[in-house]
Amino acid sequence: MTAPDPTLTLAGAPVPLTVPARLYVCGITPYDVTHLGHASTFVWADTVARVVRMTGTDTVVARNVTDVDDELTRAAAERGKPYDEFGLSQEFTVDHDLAALHVRRPEHEPHARHHVRHVVALAAALLGAGAAYERGGGIWFRGAAVPAAAGLDRDTALALARANGDDPDDPRRDDPFDVPVWWPADGHGPSWPSPWGPGRPGWHATCAAMALATLGGTVDVLVGGADLAFPHHAYQVALAAAATGAAPYARRRMPVGTVHVDGAKMAKSTGNLVLVGDLVERYPGAALRLLLLERPWAVDWEYRPEALDDAAARLDRLYRAAATGGGSEADVAAVRAALLDDLDVPAAMGVALDAGGAAARQVVRTLALQ
Repeated sequence: MTAPDPTLTLAGAPVPLTVPARLYVCGITPYDVTHLGHASTFVWADTVARVVRMTGTDTVVARNVTDVDDELTRAAAERGKPYDEFGLSQEFTVDHDLAALHVRRPEHEPHARHHVRHVVALAAALLGAGAAYERGGGIWFRGAAVPAAAGLDRDTALALARANGDDPDDPRRDDPFDVPVWWPADGHGPSWPSPWGPGRPGWHATCAAMALATLGGTVDVLVGGADLAFPHHAYQVALAAAATGAAPYARRRMPVGTVHVDGAKMAKSTGNLVLVGDLVERYPGAALRLLLLERPWAVDWEYRPEALDDAAARLDRLYRAAATGGGSEADVAAVRAALLDDLDVPAAMGVALDAGGAAARQVVRTLALQ
């Protein structure tokens, strides 16, 4: 009889999985195409879900679509299209790219525009708990304690907030770290009715509300790019915990390392995007997936075009190893243990390539490299 799998660890700490295990993934804002930075986050999220399923634990994944957003509204207006219609067309392209990378469709794909009523309910709960206040038709979350909870000093937190489009100097706030749960309508972009007047959801509150609506009061793993750790994830967690009283709201967080090109973070603003759609025209999706996975998930890394050739060659070696006999039960157990130990794909690949057979097939199957 095969021994039970050891406990999954992330960042060196065990993850106390529930049944089903619940993963929330900060998903796309559908105003642009999929670049390698997006793909890295979604492939790692897919991988942690697959590793949990490897143990026999049922897993439920929610990956949101932030289709209520100022950037999306502007991009749609530039193209002369309604924001929701434009968002859906972009979403189709992203789904196509992720399918090429063997990313499984999540069980829940909440869209912000379909969960406005849940943001209104969240705002009401926060007001009732004394964790928010109303001003000028908007609802503001009391966030003064959030930077310290995230381990940040004031100056660093202010800089990160501004870099993510926030305005700590907004005079409507009691504190620079208070954030909008509900924006009052300003005549630009979509708006919805609320007890406080017409408006739209705040970014952090939208994710908190969608997570609560789809997965309940807590999640086992919260996944997103490392650039979202503050302010977005920090406020998402704080909002959910303040509204429900459940702490910690996210048992573990998984901030995936960012992808760089020529020393700069891959981003539209820097013009250094490497698009998934372009890469999968020249390489198998499994090779690109392996490129993203053969490294520690939390570490920032530099993309080099030649690295895809190396990944394709290693994938071919893995396939040849999987086609051989052998690979003992101990080798398979070693592969599983490596994947459960902070998703150590390089260690699992090392065992698979050395042992071949069943161990290699375990890697191909669990990491969706077929």
